[in-house]
Amino acid sequence: MDGMSERNPATKSCPICGKPAVEKFRPFCSRRCANVDLNRWLSGVYAVVKDEEDEDGAAAAKPGDEAS
Repeated sequence: MDGMSERNPATKSCPICGKPAVEKFRPFCSRRCANVDLNRWLSGVYAVVKDEEDEDGAAAAKPGDEAS
């Protein structure tokens, strides 16, 4: 299979470089871009924001939030 047959024109572009995504590395265009993304996650560049909760599961009150 040649490289062009692996590309699907209906797919989105690579989130790292913007080239068309390749099925083998989806959503990326290459192993390099996939590794760049993995490195960003492992080095803390990306982060998932999570609301802090008390031990009983209630959401912690934020400054400015007042009970009415």
